[in-house]
Amino acid sequence: MCAKKRRRKSSRSPARSTKLAEVLSGPARPLVIVAVLVGALFGAWYLVWNTVQHQVLSSDEYLVTPEKVEITSLPDWIHTDIRAEVFRGAWLDRPLSIMDDDLTERIKDAFSLHPWVAKVRQVTKHHPARVKVDLDYRRPVCMVDIATGLLPVDADGVLLPAADFSPVEASRFPRLLGVDTVPVGLPGESWGDARVVGGAEIADALRDVWKPWRLWQIVGSASGIEDESNYTILTRGGTRIRWGLAPGSKVHGELTVADKLARLQQYIRQYGTLEGRDAPQELDVYKLRPLRVSSRPED
Repeated sequence: MCAKKRRRKSSRSPARSTKLAEVLSGPARPLVIVAVLVGALFGAWYLVWNTVQHQVLSSDEYLVTPEKVEITSLPDWIHTDIRAEVFRGAWLDRPLSIMDDDLTERIKDAFSLHPWVAKVRQVTKHHPARVKVDLDYRRPVCMVDIATGLLPVDADGVLLPAADFSPVEASRFPRLLGVDTVPVGLPGESWGDARVVGGAEIADALRDVWKPWRLWQIVGSASGIEDESNYTILTRGGTRIRWGLAPGSKVHGELTVADKLARLQQYIRQYGTLEGRDAPQELDVYKLRPLRVSSRPED
């Protein structure tokens, strides 16, 4: 039985050799030669690439440095070098190459951790080495006045880097009083207090009229409604504006921001300033009723 199997195997070998010879000498011969050459070239390329790839990928043509990263132009209120700070941080702790599969994700994650960055919209890489980063920046809207000093926040109540503001710059922003908490996190994170969020929303809504109307401070106080605060706005001339609840409140009878601004604008058209003709005023703008006006005695 074993002898028969050996004879069968030996009889197959010449047949296979004959078929291979027919292929190499037949019409398919050019294709076979091309396939062999391609395989040989690929093998040679692979060996060469393994030898030189480190040198190539570390060349200036592929290596990403801070100078080769383009970010969205900084707004006037940001004075720090965001790009340099991101590259100095622990987020980008090894050399970068545009050939890295995770390059765009690493750069996106690094910039999203910076306290001035609200959102990383897109990261794209290009050859020769260049990376574009499309960013949305946070905008300071007010300074929260607490026992330790003034701390800046954006319209969402996110804490911003206080060290980036000089005393003169900080004095130009609306000041939010009535907050007895401290931030729960670091710059770039939410303050963690609904009063700060509400006050910041009001400051943002009044941003365009804050200086022309000579507004000065926003004061938050308990409203008697769960998770809601009442706010009063003080002018530099002494007028107190009872603003009511924060924008977006669903309490019945609370006017919208647009309605409140329209009522104050009407008062200014009538009297010239929010101080009336000759004295600081008490103005209510938060209810669906005629604007209540009463003069306040000078302090």
